Amino acid sequence: MSVEELFLNATLRNSTGDPELSWHRDTGVAIAAVYGLIIAVGLTGNITLIRTFCTVKSMRSIPNLLMSSLALGDLVLLVTCAPVDASRFLYDEWLFGRVGCKLIPFIQLTSVGVSVFTLTALSADRYKAIVKPMDMQTSYAKVCIRATLIWLLSMVLAIPEAVFSDLRTFPVGRNNKTFVTCAPYPHESDLHPRIHSMASFLIFYVIPLFVILVYYVFIARSLIRSALNIPVEGNVHVKRQIDSRKRLAKTVLVFVALFAVCWLPNHVIYLYRCYHYAEADTSLAHFVASVCARILAFSNSCVNPFALYLLSKGFQKQFNRQLCCCVPQPPPPPRSRGAARTNTRMTSFKSTHHSLASFSLVNGNQASQEVGV
Repeated sequence: MSVEELFLNATLRNSTGDPELSWHRDTGVAIAAVYGLIIAVGLTGNITLIRTFCTVKSMRSIPNLLMSSLALGDLVLLVTCAPVDASRFLYDEWLFGRVGCKLIPFIQLTSVGVSVFTLTALSADRYKAIVKPMDMQTSYAKVCIRATLIWLLSMVLAIPEAVFSDLRTFPVGRNNKTFVTCAPYPHESDLHPRIHSMASFLIFYVIPLFVILVYYVFIARSLIRSALNIPVEGNVHVKRQIDSRKRLAKTVLVFVALFAVCWLPNHVIYLYRCYHYAEADTSLAHFVASVCARILAFSNSCVNPFALYLLSKGFQKQFNRQLCCCVPQPPPPPRSRGAARTNTRMTSFKSTHHSLASFSLVNGNQASQEVGV
């Protein structure tokens, strides 16, 4: 998906009649301010998420490592592409030259690929943890290699975007006016935009989400069978383990749902525009829909940390500590000797209890306990 919405400036200018009208300026400033808010919130959330997973030992797990890679991709998008997209509402011309025209779409498509392919990898990880727990022998080194391969695959798939994107001239309505902007394909034929939009929709949206859906169908079936096969008594540890994996699978599913909802309008409008490519749709309705779709797509890069904050009490606690690391913590209240001895005994009991629960049978398979979000 190209970072440039080819006709936004043309629509804005045609809708207002005069590009110098205050409505034009005020609208551009308001939209750019929304982008600024998204960037600020996204940087805060994703940097804190990465910092939490890297510095807190109890939060270092395979799913969290993949979530950190996902947050890194969102950071790249917010730092590079979001400001460029916002500038289009403040200036009528493309400001970043031919090099920027090739680099910015490449970065955005790479970031989108990292997001959707990492979500697919997370779904596969949850599938193995719940359906095939005996196969959960992945080391941190292998996960790092997997995350690196996801980045490389996303970059390779984004290479055509950099090769074919260029500054091109487009007509505006039927008044013989034109404007120059960055586009990912030539204007001479309707075939190029249709191939580009459909390929982007399939590779970066439909196919990965279909694979994720298949994984979650098997996950749901396995969890239902596990719930039916566990007797009422004597399996507290197994139930806790299944509940823990359910929560983590739910978190990944929420991330997938947010991606699907946030990026679908952008894909739909892009498909519509590419199948009506002969001339720009300069209606106000199309402009409003395009702006809302773009803002919603970029919002996906800032919502994951806060969704995780609401879903995970452990992450919520560590997230608050990272944000408020400079605030001195109050000293713990004094305890009596009897309470201390009781607490020591309880700690010892919990430690033994935890060790016994580290390995248990789920659907007849031996599954190791995970440290997740």
